Amino acid sequence: MNTAARHIILASTSPRRRELVASLNIPFEVIPSLADEHYEAAWKPEEIVIELAKRKAEAVYHTLEKEQRTGVIVGSDTIVVRDGYILGKPANQQEAADMLRSLQGRSHEVYSGVACVDSVTGKSLVDYRKTIVWMRECSEMEVLAYAATGEGLDKAGAYAIQGLGATLVASIEGCYFNVVGLPLSLLGEMLGAFGITVL
Repeated sequence: MNTAARHIILASTSPRRRELVASLNIPFEVIPSLADEHYEAAWKPEEIVIELAKRKAEAVYHTLEKEQRTGVIVGSDTIVVRDGYILGKPANQQEAADMLRSLQGRSHEVYSGVACVDSVTGKSLVDYRKTIVWMRECSEMEVLAYAATGEGLDKAGAYAIQGLGATLVASIEGCYFNVVGLPLSLLGEMLGAFGITVL
């Protein structure tokens, strides 16, 4: 098969992941994954993101018709962890403000798992990245004002580093794109194993 003609099948409806994949200038399509996203409470953060990313990619793999099996399926999952406690997406503005208060003036970790499944052979690769994020001290007015924007309501940890939430972040250690939701350097390496080169 001509690997140059291969494309990416993104197993995600996240607009942020779609934008990041589009930035690679590789042909891609989006097929939403209906994978089960439950996990065991005893799992470590890296186990959670690896397993969920794999489930998402494999769920799409099993829905493809034979004539659709020409690309590499990419699944990803991101979680925010503070003191070993996983912060999901806030249910409302008040919960978003509570999360932001718990993050300010300190560090937390962001884990993203990436799974690539060859839709032709079924071969798969799964890996993850961790980034440490330090939030600056914020006033109560700032916390409430940011929560009121609604920007963090559909994001784990209640903030978007690529949006207004960037003004709350003092520094990061690790991959910036990991915090957005898809570590591009890791994805690029993994795609290379399937004959898809970014550069």
